[in-house]
This record gives sequence, C-alpha cells and structure tokens, in this order.
Amino acid sequence: AHPPETMASPNENDEKNAVDLTAETEKAKKENGGGGSDNKKKSGKKSKKDKKKGKGNKDDAIVEENTLSEEDQELKDRLETCVTTVTNAANEAGVTVPLRLKALDVIVTELRSATSSMTSVPKPLKFLRPHFDTLKKLHAGIADETVQSDVEMLTLRARLADVLSVLAMTMGKHEERESLQFKLSAFKDYESNSAATRPDDDNLGAWGHEFVRSLAGEIGQEYNARVIAGSDPDDDAQFADLLFMVDVIVPFHVSHNAEAEAVDLLIEVQRLKKLLDLDTINEHNYGRICLYLTKTADFMSDPDDYVEMLETAYELFRKQGQFFDALRVALRMSNEEAIPELFEQVGAAEDALMKKQMCLLLARHRVNYEIEDDDDEDELNELIGNVKLSEQFLKVAQDLDVMDPKTPEDIYKSHLAETGGFSRRRDTGGAQVDSARANLASTFVNAFVNAGFGQDKLMTPDNEWLYKNKDHGMMSAAASLGSILLWNVEEGLTQIDKFLYSSEDYVKAGAALAVGILSSGVKNDADPALALLSEHIEGDVHIMKCAACTGLGIAYAGAAREEVMDLLLPVVEASEGGADGMLEVSLAALALGMIYVGECDETVGSTIVQRMMEATDEELDHSHARFLCLGLGLLFLGRMEKADAMIEALKTVEHKIAKYAAVVLETCAYAGSGNVLKIQEMLHHCTEHLTEDAEHQMAAVIGIGMIAMGEDVGSEMALRAFEHLLHYCELPIKRAVPLALAVLNISNPDYGIIDQLSRLSHDPDTEISQNAVLAMGIVSAGTNNSRVAGLLRQLGEFYSKEAGHMFCVRISQGLLHMGKGLITLNPVHSDRMLMNPAALGGMLVLIHSCLDLKSTLLDKTHYLLYYLTCAMNPRMIITVNDDMEWRPVTVRVGQAVETVGQAGKPKTITGFQTHTTPVLLGTKERAELGTEEVLSVSSVLEGIVIVKDNPDYEKEEEG
Repeated sequence: AHPPETMASPNENDEKNAVDLTAETEKAKKENGGGGSDNKKKSGKKSKKDKKKGKGNKDDAIVEENTLSEEDQELKDRLETCVTTVTNAANEAGVTVPLRLKALDVIVTELRSATSSMTSVPKPLKFLRPHFDTLKKLHAGIADETVQSDVEMLTLRARLADVLSVLAMTMGKHEERESLQFKLSAFKDYESNSAATRPDDDNLGAWGHEFVRSLAGEIGQEYNARVIAGSDPDDDAQFADLLFMVDVIVPFHVSHNAEAEAVDLLIEVQRLKKLLDLDTINEHNYGRICLYLTKTADFMSDPDDYVEMLETAYELFRKQGQFFDALRVALRMSNEEAIPELFEQVGAAEDALMKKQMCLLLARHRVNYEIEDDDDEDELNELIGNVKLSEQFLKVAQDLDVMDPKTPEDIYKSHLAETGGFSRRRDTGGAQVDSARANLASTFVNAFVNAGFGQDKLMTPDNEWLYKNKDHGMMSAAASLGSILLWNVEEGLTQIDKFLYSSEDYVKAGAALAVGILSSGVKNDADPALALLSEHIEGDVHIMKCAACTGLGIAYAGAAREEVMDLLLPVVEASEGGADGMLEVSLAALALGMIYVGECDETVGSTIVQRMMEATDEELDHSHARFLCLGLGLLFLGRMEKADAMIEALKTVEHKIAKYAAVVLETCAYAGSGNVLKIQEMLHHCTEHLTEDAEHQMAAVIGIGMIAMGEDVGSEMALRAFEHLLHYCELPIKRAVPLALAVLNISNPDYGIIDQLSRLSHDPDTEISQNAVLAMGIVSAGTNNSRVAGLLRQLGEFYSKEAGHMFCVRISQGLLHMGKGLITLNPVHSDRMLMNPAALGGMLVLIHSCLDLKSTLLDKTHYLLYYLTCAMNPRMIITVNDDMEWRPVTVRVGQAVETVGQAGKPKTITGFQTHTTPVLLGTKERAELGTEEVLSVSSVLEGIVIVKDNPDYEKEEEG
C-alpha cells in the first residue's frame, strides 16, 4: 500500500487505486450485496429524480440506479466500496488499517475535487449522505485506548473526523455545530501524536469556499456560547483552538477576495487587531477592507467597537502610505492627536503634494491646527486657514459667469405671480403691508444670494438701504455686509470699517457682527474679530454685547481658542440684568458651544451647567434659555458616551428645561452616529401625549433626524417613523417633524421630501406651516432647484397677507438660491464620511430657533440666521497643479453608488456626465477623473484637488 500522504492530492492514480481496492475488498462487498460492475449497464439517462436520496430499501435503489449516468454510478459504487472498507463492519483480518486509510483517502480526494454548480449538491456529498450516521458511529467507536497504542488508528480517526466535518456541513444538526466539533477533534488528534503526519494540503481552504464559510459561521456561534458560559473574552488561552482556525481562515478569505467575510469573522471573535498582522493585505485589497471597516463602524452599538474598527482602518491606511485616507479616518474618530504624527510620516516620505492635500482637508473640516518646523509652514498654514478660499470661489463664479449681483426682486420674481405682486397693486389704499418686515427679509435674501461674491446692489453701493430698516433691522442689514464679503477678510474689513464708528448703536452692532461673519472659517494672523469685538463684550451696551457674542461664535466656530473663552465665560456667569441679561448669557453660552464644538471642554461645560443650576425660574423661562442648552449640547457634538456625566449633572436642575437640555445634549452627542438604540429612546420620549411643556419632545424629534443623518439605512427608517408621528402625536411633536426632515436632507432636495414638506406648508397650524416653509429652504439650500422655486412662489401668493409666513417664504427663497447656487449647507463631506461639527452646529442654531419662531427669528434675534455662514461651503471641484494654479481636467460626475463589500471593481457612480473642472457637485453625487493623463493626490474628488502627471500615461498616436 502507498503511504496515505501520496493519496491525498487528486492525481491520475486515483482511478487505478480505486480499482485495486475494489479487487482487494471483493469479500467485504459480498456481505453488503450489490454494487457489482454489471449494474452499470442498466443506468439510463440522468433525470431530475436523482435528487431522491437512496435510503437503502430496494425500490429506492432501483430508482436511483435507473436515473444515474454511467460515471455517476461508478462514482457511487466506488464511494460505497470505500465506505464499506473504512467501516470494516465484518472485522475482516484482510482489511488492515493502512488499507482503510487508503479507502478514506479516496473519499477525501473525491470530496475535494468535486466541482459542483451552485445549484446542486456536489455528487460525492450526495452519495455519502446515507452513510453519514454509519461513519459517525465508527468515529465515536474508535476508543482513546486503541488510538494510544496504534498510531495508524489515530491517523484514521483524524482523517475520518475531517471527512465528517465536511459532511456535517450539509447533514449535521445546526445548533450542535457538528461540523466545527469534528474539525476540532481532528486537530486534537493530529496534535496529540507527532507521528501522525498531517497531509500537507490539509489547510481548511482545500475543502472549498463553502466549507470555510460555514465553519467561520460556527466558530462565531461557538465563541459566543463560550463567552456566555463564562469564558473571559480577553483571554486567548480559553479560545486557543478556535483562534488557531481563525488564523487560518482569515488569510484564506483575504487572499480569495472575501475581505468582508474575514472582517466579519474577526469582529465575531473580537480579535479585529489581527488584521494588522496579516501579510496578505497589499495595495490591491487594502482599499476594500478599509471601506468595509469604515462603513460597518456605523452599525456598532458599542462605542469601543466603533473606535476599534476605525482605528484598524486608520492603521491599515497608514501602513499602505495612504496618509490622506488615514487623516479622514482620524477626523472621523475626532482623534486630533493623530494629525501631527501623520504629518511627520508624510514629511519622512517627502511627499509635498500629499501634505498640501491633507491641509486642504483640514481646512474643509475647519480644524484649528498649526504646522510648525516645516520648510513650507507658511504656505501650509495658509491652506489650513482657508486664506485663498475667497479667491478660488470668485474664480469659479467667473468661470461659470455668475458674477453679476442679484437683487431680492430677481429672486422673488413677483412679476410671475398670477395675482400681481406689490408692484401692480391697483388699489393703492391697501398700502404695502408691514414693509419693515419685508425689508428685513430682503436684507437676508440679499445676504444669502450674494454670499461670498463681494458685491450686491443693496449694501455695497451706498448706505441708502441701511436706513430703510429700523432698530434691529438696521443691525441685520449692516451685518449682511459680512455675508456678502464672506471669506475675504482683507477687503471686507475696509468696507465694514466705516460702520464701526456709526453713531447708531444698532449699526455699530451690525458692523461688529459683520466682522465676525466675515472671518467665518478663515484664519487671519491679525485676528481682526477678536481685536475688534473684545471691547464690546466688556462694554455695557446690551445690543453690542449680543452682537459681539454672536460674532465671536461665528468667527471662531470649531477653533477652541482659549482667549475667546476667557472673554465669554464672565458673560455666561453674569447674573444681573433681568431679561436682557439672560439673552446675553444665552448668546454667550451658544457662542462658546460653537467655538468648542465637539471638544467636550470641561470648563465651558461646567460653567453652563452651573449657570443653569443657579438661574431663577424667570430666567429659565426666557425664550432664549434654550440656547444655553444647545450651547451645552454642541460641546459634545458627535462624541457619544462622553456626554453621560453631563446628562447626570443636568438632573440636578429643577426647572422643566432640564428635560429639554438632557434630550438636546444626548441627541447632539450621538449626532450622525446612526445609533439605533438612541433613536428608539427618542421615539420613546414621543409616546407621551402632552400639549404643553413638550419642548423636550420637539428636541427628541429633531434628535431622531440628527442621529440618523449621514447614514442611508437609518434615514430611510426615520422617514417612516416621522409618518407615524404626524399621524398619531400631539401638536408640539408635529411641529418639529418638518425640521427633522430638513436635518436629514440638508441641501438635498429629494423629490419625496419636498412633496411631504409642501403638504405640511399648507397646514392650518401656523407653526407647522412656517417650519415646513423654512424646512423647504434648508432642504434645497444652494441648489437653485426649480421645483422648489415654483412652490415657494406659490406659497408667497398664498400667504401674501400673513407677515410671519411671508418672512419665512422669503428666507427660504434666499436659502434656495444661496450663493447663486454655488454654496451648500450640508455638513457631511469627503464622500459622506466626515461630518463638519461647526457646520452642523450652525444648522442646529437655525433649527432650534425654529422651535420658537415667534420669539426668535420673527422677533428681535433674527441675526441668529447668520450662524448659517458656519455651514456655508462652496460645492465645487477645482483641480490644481502642485503650485496651486488651476489645471482643468475632465471629470465624470454622477450619482454616488454604494460599493461596500461588492466583488470585483464595481462602478462607483451611475448616470454620469463628463465635464471639465471646475464643476459643481450635488449632495448625493460623486466625481472621478475622466482621464488617465493625471492622478489625483486625494482619494476623494471634492473641493480643491491637487493633480499630478501620470508617469505611466502614453499619449495615443494620432493618424
């Protein structure tokens, strides 16, 4: 007999060996009867009946034989012969152990080489099915005593367990995990005796993919069962046998393009870090593994698991030298400590372009980071400080030919109204309604539409418009200069300067606010906002204080600047001044929240909570006290469990606002995380039927939108939940639903959402309809969507007599045409992976103001609308060369397609158009280069992208 190893590989000798065996075991066969060579003649055509399993009675046998083709019949006979030999039921002396091993090897070879279509069971598995129990009994019957004395018996038992493990995949009882148990016992046998040589190719992969997958599933179940039974998940020793197999399966999966399954198995056994030690991860597959990790992280309910997945992706990117992607993941984890070490590594790799591209990403994410000890530090810090943003934006505007300033009338288009707008009123008796309010609305429309363009027709030419407003209106009008000159600090200051010395406090306050708005997201060495606004914070004029607080909040959003905190904390702590004083406290708290957004700063947090504990009931009843709560929430924006301590602290506040504050804090902490458990908690808040004191329910509804935003599955589910809320809940909850819909779809005018909001905008309840109108503006912000434009014009006629509604319609029209369609408010960027905390904060100020429009935007604090400038960002792609000069290339822009875990190289966009940069990008769109001539330094085409020549590109020969 041959030694068993040679038999294990499928080779030409198998046929011969099988025939020899048949001869040698003729006697053994006679007992079992049948199976002779003459049966082959009977075999007819193979029909569908071959799915019936022969259970050993004669009728079945006849049917089986009649329907098997010749080679199938031969295979069946051969396998049955082998099984008979292996079991050796008659205990014949002639059937020695080596012979039995040889027979077993034939079975192994057949099982392994059986190629099956995915629709039917492999033939050998099917023919061995009736013998499964016999073989199981045989395996159980080989006692430990006989094995210890007989090495060959041990090998037989181990090989048999291998075969049973494969058979159990289809025949074993699932809950007993038989397949895994047999495999483990085989491993044990191989290890217990060094003489029992293992066949070289007995890695798990040789049994085929399906087997490895089913085994991986059982390993996960077994791991969980052991943990439940009391094993310590951190102790490798208790899971050594399972982890041994995991170490075999994971590289197998990775090298066979099943990266997702490898990651799943490691998550299942809580050993994700093993990925980092694999040598099978290379430049071809790291992208898919990291994509899977970052996308799966959204579904992790446990914060530690979430961080672990992202850290693993971060390390993989770093190992592969993909520093830009590593930075994206670091920002996603809010891990700013990683930034310096990444820059160090890029420095070591001497990749200057990568550095610049990373700085551009930090700029887009509004990260306050300064590069030191670098040859190009001035240039790099300029990039991070968005210094050239205005220049690039205006260049795009010129390229697209939209430089001409627009007037509010160009936006309202009242000449299109069927009833004839104000301009064509026949009855001059009904003079223009509430013109101060209409002028105020026009101020905002003008500020939004011409945002960043540096010129308009109302404010920059002369001061006439300023005096068409009164009191607070003048303040917003002066402040609108900041929005028009957005990002252009040098030029803006010269234009605003004259108003800072006005005799009117309101104009002066507006100019102070304009300085803040102007520097939103732009770093300037001179720090004009801090220099000009600090005196007003310490001054005594109420309106100046409010303006200065708001201005600082906008200018330093996300910058976490200590000197600004030192200015604002005393304002929050101040306790005199009645209602006006409380307004200052709230606005200062809100500004601190914006400046330290997502930073979890202890000092700010404890100061705000302390102030709430000490406040009188009248103070907390103030309409703006809600901004104290929002300021606190913003500190923990997106930081999940880090807010738990603060939520506990809030329980000591005895006013009803504590409930609202706790909900705001929790929803902010889990914003964008897609955490299902938190969404359920928020829905739970909405189950009570309250008609008053229901502020916390409104915050919970908005919270559902915030938690689900940026994550597709959750967003879809949330829409259904909102349907239910509109049907079954009380008014306060219904009022918040349009706002929650807006949060889910910022700058993304989805057809269905616009429809829903359009229905709600005609609701008899004033607040629902006003919120719905504003929500339409937020959803379509900066898109110029013609359908929304039409709907808003109709609403303008419908509500022409209602001053409040009219204001909302106008604001929405301003938002819709924001930046003439070149600007977006969407906080999610970098291929929908990152959420810009300052931008989301700016949006939340607007959304929370809408919970009480009467006393905020429709009253005297309409200037809070300017917080939106924190969220404004150009929605363009510009390709530049290494000197940051424009280099137009062709790009394809289309709807983004989810490609996670898909095989091969799936297309990432669908329905694309090819343009030459600069191009505009919608919320759900993605771009890719349309030429092989250049390579982009960044993996995501958004904002300013540096491109370099492709060294491998060969021009096509002409002619």
